[in-house]
Amino acid sequence: MRHIEVWADVVCAWAYIGKRRLAAALEEAAILLEERDGEPVEVVWRPFRIDPTAPAEAEPLEEALRDPVTDTALRGCAPGTTVAENHARVSEIAAAEGLGPRWGAAWRASSHDAHRLIALAYEQGGAALQDAVLEGVLRAHFVEQRDISRTETLREIASTAGFAEGARLLDEGGAEEYVRETLLRGKAIGVTTSPTLVIGGEALAGAHAPEVIARFVARAAAEPRRELPAEVERLRLAEALLDKGDPLGCLTLLGALMEEYPEELSVRMLAARAHFHSAQLSRARGELETLVAQNPDDAYARLLLGRTLERQGAKEEATPHLRIAAAMNPEYGTAGGPSSA
Repeated sequence: MRHIEVWADVVCAWAYIGKRRLAAALEEAAILLEERDGEPVEVVWRPFRIDPTAPAEAEPLEEALRDPVTDTALRGCAPGTTVAENHARVSEIAAAEGLGPRWGAAWRASSHDAHRLIALAYEQGGAALQDAVLEGVLRAHFVEQRDISRTETLREIASTAGFAEGARLLDEGGAEEYVRETLLRGKAIGVTTSPTLVIGGEALAGAHAPEVIARFVARAAAEPRRELPAEVERLRLAEALLDKGDPLGCLTLLGALMEEYPEELSVRMLAARAHFHSAQLSRARGELETLVAQNPDDAYARLLLGRTLERQGAKEEATPHLRIAAAMNPEYGTAGGPSSA
């Protein structure tokens, strides 16, 4: 069984349209998969936030759109268009997809707890229950014009979908860590648009026509699996976040690895780099001093330790580390050293 990961925000109208188109596409894709000996697929929805600054208490969307910051944030749902242009276009397409008759969100609402409920539905009941809860959330936001950030609204959606324990799990903080980590994972793999379909290493951004989605699913699902051990994947995702300029996100994903593999050199070095780039210099220094003591021939560890000491104002202590690093690797002696620490 292969997974189609759909990275989407439930306050993005294209996510709702994309859900309809994906359902239609899967029927055609099933035929193509049989012809190409591909594995059957299961849809799993992953969280994405187009408006992470949405307030905890929802506000009327019409008022919020007067704020240019909100306008910019919501363009993540339809890059290249204004919110007004997107709304007009989406309204016509939604009607054609059978969504309505009334259409259009009324609230600028945080989708964080809705994403938690959707994740919990998959965890507890699999793809079918997740789909039912997701449909309820999308319908509540876009058709019924309800505030999906309210606990009461989410309780009713869960109950209607047959997920009676959903409300209790939400109250207990269920899927809080999962949603926060999965948002970081999406950022690490390059998800920037809602919706984005991902199968293995292949991605398709946008709510394309069913035939386009079907061809993508059939082709990607027929590719050989290239799965990595979970800990290796987590390490690579953490490194990708650091490369994208998010050292705190890197450290968040590294947390589990640092607990489980506290002596693993690759984990410790990446943590030291992330601490350095997030200006947690004391932590970076402590880790790097230990790494250098254990492996004096590690030129990169010495370089980073020297730079850390420089930033702390300890230039005399930094000099011998920088000199030794340059002697072991002449590239480290050039201005600025390697292109990225």
